[in-house]
Amino acid sequence: MKILLIEHPRSINPDRCNDIANTPLSSCLLSGYAAAALRSKGHDVEILEGFLDQLTYDQIASVINAVKPSFVGVHMVYHWKRDEALYNFITRIKAEFSPYIAAYGYFPTIAPELVLQECAAIDSVLLGEPDETFVELAEALSSIRDTRSIKGTAVRDESGKIHRQQRELVKELDSLPFPVRTEALYRIGEVNILGSRGCYGRCTFCYINGFYGQGPVWRSRSPENIIAEIDGIIAAKGKRDFYFTDPNFFGPGKRGQERALSLASLLKKRNITFGIEGRVNDIHDNTIEALADAGLRNILIGLESGNNAALNRMNKMTTVQQNETALQILRKHGIEPNVGFIMFEPDSSLPDIRANFEFLGRNSLLKNLPVTANVLYHHQIVLKGTPAYQALAAKGTLVTPFPGAYEGTAAFSSAEVGALASIMRQITNFLFECMSDIWSGRMIDGFDSHERYAKANNHLVGVFDATLRSLESGETLSTDETDSIIRNACKEIKQSLTVKEQAGHGAEADFCSLRETREG
Repeated sequence: MKILLIEHPRSINPDRCNDIANTPLSSCLLSGYAAAALRSKGHDVEILEGFLDQLTYDQIASVINAVKPSFVGVHMVYHWKRDEALYNFITRIKAEFSPYIAAYGYFPTIAPELVLQECAAIDSVLLGEPDETFVELAEALSSIRDTRSIKGTAVRDESGKIHRQQRELVKELDSLPFPVRTEALYRIGEVNILGSRGCYGRCTFCYINGFYGQGPVWRSRSPENIIAEIDGIIAAKGKRDFYFTDPNFFGPGKRGQERALSLASLLKKRNITFGIEGRVNDIHDNTIEALADAGLRNILIGLESGNNAALNRMNKMTTVQQNETALQILRKHGIEPNVGFIMFEPDSSLPDIRANFEFLGRNSLLKNLPVTANVLYHHQIVLKGTPAYQALAAKGTLVTPFPGAYEGTAAFSSAEVGALASIMRQITNFLFECMSDIWSGRMIDGFDSHERYAKANNHLVGVFDATLRSLESGETLSTDETDSIIRNACKEIKQSLTVKEQAGHGAEADFCSLRETREG
């Protein structure tokens, strides 16, 4: 059977340019694993990288016309909006080419009713990890059997009612064929690799457990199986820079640490570099030492807060002390971590924000402009399928653009916190816009960047501190005062980022103006 898996085009909204991804990084290999499973059963499968290859929907339609697949899978990624363009495209290809169409991924798994109601051209939603479901569905379509009873799908019955049928999780990840990787995936630099699935944590803002459903919360591949995949990539492509997209690289307890040490001993012999993601309570000195010696160069850890009350509200099952210990261990071994941090959550108070700010300061997390911009503005994103979404809905404080929407918001319990969050969001959005070409690699930075970044960084920290102090003193900010704070901060940041004249090298310019010139 000819099968086409589509990574659909996605637009970037400047106002949302630095929100965390609304689908985890681990989802980047969903299509690859599905394609590998299908190919192992003899199906003719192609992955179309609509996003990475910057294809238009017309170009994708041309491929469909040429390939004429009987089965089309759409990895539906939520990206901050009701995606009418995608729904219209799916409706178009159903009308023109009549393939069976299945949506898969985090968004459709968490909200299958929403997806099936909004796009009648979608025949089914594949729930959770799609490897085995894709195979069974393709075999049923090939033999013209009824597909509506296949486990792992959400489908409509004759009356239009939607039925979910869960599938058991893959028990042995080593049994899965290695994922198919497109040339577009190899072009991004680091080769993404998935060494485990799931997470044993139960953070209120996270929907990873909701995606996988019932079963073991964390499953791992064996170190030997992972190494076999890495060796194959090195042999075929010569790539030696990897990133483990596991939501939780380590896994729980002693067993997780022992597995990480075993993997480190094998990775060390490959002369590679790699990155990982993990929980702060899994950052152990001897394990990090072994991983760093094996090539670990970067890590993302979810600190989330500098105050224990907030960590408890998020059900992080970690403490501020564990956050600080993890930072110390990583820096001891030469690794400056990327950090997840939620400065503003719905129930934050001004004392919470002060505790966060002081935590960031004493742990040297306000000295690097990209990090500072992230940690001083992030608010909690409330996505369907998370405990936070459910709790806010039960309290009646969840606000959604329409009933059943995938993303919601909640008013801050503290009006003062809400004011500060709004101010920082607007200022940092301005900064992200100015710096997007530099931070994305589309433009090479010029002269004296360290000094300019430090100046902009100090302005950002300063305006946060000054505004927080004003609010703590009982001051109420009027609309005019708020606008003035934002306007002056953006002006100072823009001036800080101005490239000063070098002798014989032309006049000064600022990044915002440079971006306007390039785009014009």
